[in-house]
Amino acid sequence: MKLEVRNIRKSFGEKEVLHGISFEVESGNALGLLGRNGAGKTTTMRILMDVFKSNNGEILLDGKPFEPAKQKIGYMPEERGLYPKRIVQEQMVYLAKLRGMSKAEAVKSSEKWLKKLEIEEYANRKLETLSKGNQQKVQLAATLVSEPDIIILDEPFSGLDPVNSQILKDVVNEMIQEGRLVIFSSHQMSYVEEFCENIVVINHGDVVLKGELKNIKKEYGKNRMILACDDFSNEETKKLISNKFSSFAKVTGENKEDVILELEPGKSKAEFMEALLKEKVNVAKFGNYEPSLNEIFVMNAGDEA
Repeated sequence: MKLEVRNIRKSFGEKEVLHGISFEVESGNALGLLGRNGAGKTTTMRILMDVFKSNNGEILLDGKPFEPAKQKIGYMPEERGLYPKRIVQEQMVYLAKLRGMSKAEAVKSSEKWLKKLEIEEYANRKLETLSKGNQQKVQLAATLVSEPDIIILDEPFSGLDPVNSQILKDVVNEMIQEGRLVIFSSHQMSYVEEFCENIVVINHGDVVLKGELKNIKKEYGKNRMILACDDFSNEETKKLISNKFSSFAKVTGENKEDVILELEPGKSKAEFMEALLKEKVNVAKFGNYEPSLNEIFVMNAGDEA
């Protein structure tokens, strides 16, 4: 299964909020859909769900026009959508029936997901009586109760403790391994790095970066290194580079235990290392620098709105 979003544009009144969004995602993969608040992520997801109609562009599933009403889609919105005063399992059964399951199938599936997410003891409780973390797990169970082929998750880990986060991580990984198509949106970049092979970054309604995450990291880490020296603090190492090795590299940042450098044009890592050793610098750490997704995101979407 392959979902393609092609040149989607959306306006509210005279204000265009999406300026030609394009990306694709296939079964068995998770796509990280990233952006700051107001960038256009939620609007894009709502167009996928047919809550909003786009003004231009098209969405294709396996090369044919995408019809959400004819597909099994599970959507977990950032603003949770269940009824706080209703019984947990009753809501799940109701939603599963709306999505085409018989009552017997819906009951069986609800029991399965309540157990898998370790909340079966709350099946006959009103949602509002549960903790925030357990309400979150109920929301995910309700998203998956119809056994969707396409799963859209918007900030699924918000407010969860580490134990509940691990339970949800296991479930999401299982969905990916089973060949479901997953679109995952979160401001918690560590989760995106864990789940997603591909990312799309939206900023002010435009796609500013997309592709395979490992290749993006490789590109953004090109000609960048980390360096730590025995008996030198980061500040001393930075001064050393500025005073003696500025023709080889410049300091662009630092981590807790090392300094981040960028090679000057025409210089190689081998030449730089040779120069360090020639000056009898005791090198504790020297290697390629791989930027975090958080750093890459800030570089592409960190401007002021």
